[in-house]
Amino acid sequence: MAVKIKFAPKKRGKPRSWRMPLLIAGAVVVACCVAFGCVFGFYYVKYGHIVDERLQKPFFENTAKIYAAPQELRPGQKFAADFIAQELRSAGYSIDSQGKQSTMGTFSEGPNSITVHPGPQSYHAPEGATIWFSKGTISQITGDNGQQLAAYELEPLLITDLSDKNRTKRRLVTWDQIPKVVVQAVTAIEDHRFFEHGGVDYYAMAAWAWHDLRGDRRNIGGASTLTMQLAKEFFLTPERTFRRKFLQIVITFQLEHRFTKQKIFELYANEVPLGQRGSFSINGFGEAAQAFFGENVRQLTLPQAALLAGLIQSPSYLNPYRHPKRAIARRNVVLDAMVESGDITKEQAEAAKATPLKLVPGAVDTGEAPYFVDLVRDQLAAKFGDTDYNNEGLRIYTSLDPQLQRAASEAVAEGLAQVDKTVEARHARLVKLLAKRGRQAPPLVYPQVALVALNPHTGQVLALVGGRNYGASQFNHAVSHRPTGSIFKPFVFAAAYNTSLAGAQLTSSDGVSGIFTQNTNLNDEPTTFTYADDQTYSPHNFEDEYRGQVTARTALQWSLNNATISLAQMVGYDNVAALAHDAGIASVKPTPAMAIGAYDATPLEMAGAYTIFANNGVKIDPWMLASVRATNGDVMDDYTPKSKPVLDPRTAFLTTALMENVINHGTAAGVRAMGFIAPAAGKTGTSHDAWFAGFTSNLICVVWVGNDDYSDIKIEGAHAAAPIWADFMKRAVALAEYSDTKTFDPPPGVVQVQLDKATNLIADAACPDDYTAAFLDGTQPTDTCDHVNGNQHNLFQRIFGLGGSNEGNTTTPSNTSPALTPKQPKIPAISPQKPTVVAPARQVEKKKKRGFWSRIFGTHDDSNDNSQPDQQQ
Repeated sequence: MAVKIKFAPKKRGKPRSWRMPLLIAGAVVVACCVAFGCVFGFYYVKYGHIVDERLQKPFFENTAKIYAAPQELRPGQKFAADFIAQELRSAGYSIDSQGKQSTMGTFSEGPNSITVHPGPQSYHAPEGATIWFSKGTISQITGDNGQQLAAYELEPLLITDLSDKNRTKRRLVTWDQIPKVVVQAVTAIEDHRFFEHGGVDYYAMAAWAWHDLRGDRRNIGGASTLTMQLAKEFFLTPERTFRRKFLQIVITFQLEHRFTKQKIFELYANEVPLGQRGSFSINGFGEAAQAFFGENVRQLTLPQAALLAGLIQSPSYLNPYRHPKRAIARRNVVLDAMVESGDITKEQAEAAKATPLKLVPGAVDTGEAPYFVDLVRDQLAAKFGDTDYNNEGLRIYTSLDPQLQRAASEAVAEGLAQVDKTVEARHARLVKLLAKRGRQAPPLVYPQVALVALNPHTGQVLALVGGRNYGASQFNHAVSHRPTGSIFKPFVFAAAYNTSLAGAQLTSSDGVSGIFTQNTNLNDEPTTFTYADDQTYSPHNFEDEYRGQVTARTALQWSLNNATISLAQMVGYDNVAALAHDAGIASVKPTPAMAIGAYDATPLEMAGAYTIFANNGVKIDPWMLASVRATNGDVMDDYTPKSKPVLDPRTAFLTTALMENVINHGTAAGVRAMGFIAPAAGKTGTSHDAWFAGFTSNLICVVWVGNDDYSDIKIEGAHAAAPIWADFMKRAVALAEYSDTKTFDPPPGVVQVQLDKATNLIADAACPDDYTAAFLDGTQPTDTCDHVNGNQHNLFQRIFGLGGSNEGNTTTPSNTSPALTPKQPKIPAISPQKPTVVAPARQVEKKKKRGFWSRIFGTHDDSNDNSQPDQQQ
């Protein structure tokens, strides 16, 4: 019989509590991974297209590069071999014995020589030279064939490259050009596993995420690898969010997939921000090496590389110019990191830590001449018609002399500091005065400045400063039109000398007709001048001081307005204006006001105009562009300066002689007081602005100081512009290339004689107090100072003071300016319009009577008393 057994059902227990959450968590994780993978894949593909599109064009604009003028070397110059070697390295030359040779050129150093071998991309022809040294001086220069060379030009130095639209400056470098020490310094402090990881340092990323979730962002740092930093710089904004970090990783993988580590580092080395210079940002180690150390990136030393690597963290906070202690401390951290990574030894690190910063001057004006570069850019745009040239990597060779540019920037900075003190003191007095009257003073206005320096024989613009601070204002005052003031007056006197060459006679203010000379009498009294259509003009002298009858030499010496206008009237306003136009001063019109600089011109135009005096009468247009060449060195365009004869060399010299007297004994005598002793000629100028224009045998310099709002600066040219000029010229003549200043030698047809200061007659033993004067041959005085002739004094009259009196180098005896030789054709005198004389204003203090012995020996100098006030407008 079957037995049916029934089992009781087994009771189910409750499932364990951990299984379901685990399953749910696993499902969530899988879902998140799938979602993350989908999102990551989407953005990877999306940004892959973006990266591909970006790679269709260069990462960096290959901007045009601006080069300075080549440094000319000559035997006898004081140059050391070390300096020449440094110049060659800065120009991109490599040493012959160092592996891969530079395409720019190579050089080798001997015990007392340096041999230069220009490369295929050199500015010069391939012929080299050997420069020999002896006791710190160039003893001789020989060519490749051993022939003696009178001079040799070094490779032009790179000033800067034209900035891109974001005002970013960089000098592109390749992986091969980056020294190993830079790679080691950067990776040690920024990404020590750079050559090992695949673009992301996961440990550092986890730490970043943890701090970000906690909201503690102060401790975030070190998470970004070099590739991630590169991804951020090229494709992303600088904001700190999780989304940006995620996209940064996506792009990082794209970059790691497409490029080698060497290429990634090269891109990083050209893009990384390393500071600010003026209004430009410094990007990349190539630009930073030049900006901070004046070096080619290849020449960076261990401490220099460590400093630059340290700046990556915070370029502004660690700026070595503003915060040198911070920069040094950060540099030392980098050196310690390099020790830990095994790149250097502890001893090397300690030696590097003991090295001072040795930075080059940090002012943007000093190194890069931004106003000059802006003018070059404008000329290139006018030449090529668009801005595409700046993306073709052209090599632009210019006229700039970097050493002279540095001298100009330093002289301007120091001179403006003194001008600012004067302006501040005057404004403070005005504030107090108006406060007593219950009125408010206008705001303090600091003046602007411009300086232009030219080679007078080539027109080469050697230095140019267009303002006091390029970072604050890019307006270029060197090409801004301003009334020229009295620096125009020499053109009036040059026009008068032109009449002498033609044999024409001028009727002087005392009614005597004759050939114009420095002794011609001019009327310096308050006068109303009548000109076209019965228009009138009533000028004033400086501080309303007048001297009556004066010689032409005295009129320019003390910048006497009325006397100068009376001379322009005698010569003919049209003739003066025509000469000014030929010299390049286009705005001038034939009016009395023209003679004292009422019309405007730019400092650059006035520097060009003064070449007619400094270049033997030949006008040469200022130029800045020398040559434009392709990246490989092929010539695209060379520029030839334009010149034309404007003055007879005799006229140029005679006018220069008058301007020499201005510097030696006149309104510009302060230049000599400042210690500038080289032979020079020049002229002060004061309108609402302050000017000084002057030159030596090898350098013209024009300085302008004035207010942008055209308000009166209320400082004379002798006190605002001339000190800057003197400081600059002192710095210039200290440079080897400009140290060989020469005296101004008279051309054939001009004679120099010694004149007695009291009578303006030929000096002899009886009147030894004399000076040198220049005359057109045949127009010089013939009587001696002790000869009884007309109203001249003999010895008896000198002792007892009998007879008519002379003003001493002020009036001229009527018979001392004979016409040219009898062979000259007799030309009718130029009849001037008769001026209307008005009531005289305040006269200058009469000179003291000369004593007994001074009457005999002429020991008192009446003519060149430097205590007399400046007469300039």
